Amino acid sequence: MKFVDIKNDIAFRKIFGNEKKKEILISFLNAVLELPKGKLIRTIEIKNPYQLPEIKGLKSSILDVRVTDEREISYIVEMQVEEPDGFDKRVQYYTAKQYSSQIEIGEDYPNLNQVIFIGILNFKFFEGDDYLTKHLITNQKTGKQELCDLEYNFIELPKFNEDEIIIETLIEKWIFFIKKAPNLDVIPENVTDAGLKQAYTDADKHNWTKEELLAYDYASMRKTDELGKIQLATKRAVNKALEIEREIEQKKQKQKEIETVKELYKIGVSPENISTALKIKIKFVNEILDIKDSN
Repeated sequence: MKFVDIKNDIAFRKIFGNEKKKEILISFLNAVLELPKGKLIRTIEIKNPYQLPEIKGLKSSILDVRVTDEREISYIVEMQVEEPDGFDKRVQYYTAKQYSSQIEIGEDYPNLNQVIFIGILNFKFFEGDDYLTKHLITNQKTGKQELCDLEYNFIELPKFNEDEIIIETLIEKWIFFIKKAPNLDVIPENVTDAGLKQAYTDADKHNWTKEELLAYDYASMRKTDELGKIQLATKRAVNKALEIEREIEQKKQKQKEIETVKELYKIGVSPENISTALKIKIKFVNEILDIKDSN
């Protein structure tokens, strides 16, 4: 077996956005949210199911999922490989927009249902060592969650150190899959969950079409190109900053020399001796002192 990188746009959407294999996403959601048996998600509707895009039309890995059981909860599942500027604000905006779009102006507010955001991050964003965190709106004094309609869950992959823990829980197995799949040759023996097993099967490159693999490779190259552009822009910015710093230092040095020349001349030191002492050209000394060159 040769597994794809789940963090790749195409791989992420193909595995988690497969309308015909919803058990994959259901298993993942239940694991992340740690739902008890009585409240497990059993049926979902994927609003934007996976479709093989044209190469030029690749989109970011955002899955917008609505649970169709009696609770009618909406879920947003997002994979972020690199930290974008204003990430926290974009997450809140996107979640709030999903919440408000459930009703039209004039409709009853009670028709609004809960929206839960799940972000899988390939970078560290929050303080602390916990790789899985839940963020709620709570009463600062009582700690009670009385505003329950918006919830944010984040998985920070760099904080998940598979070498330091015994991978036992379903969420640990899911995170291990997302982070380590490209380095594996077989499905781990401890994977017994049907949804996760199916995810491993779908991540096996042997089960992909040539068109899907082409799109997958293109998405990988595009990500590498984007990273290369960022690195080049950063390098140029650093070089420019160093150049400006050098110019400032040169100006400071020149100003210091000018002041020193004037002070020495005031106390009677000849231009020639000033030139020798400071190791600067006599012409420069004369220019500072506004003395015409006798030569």
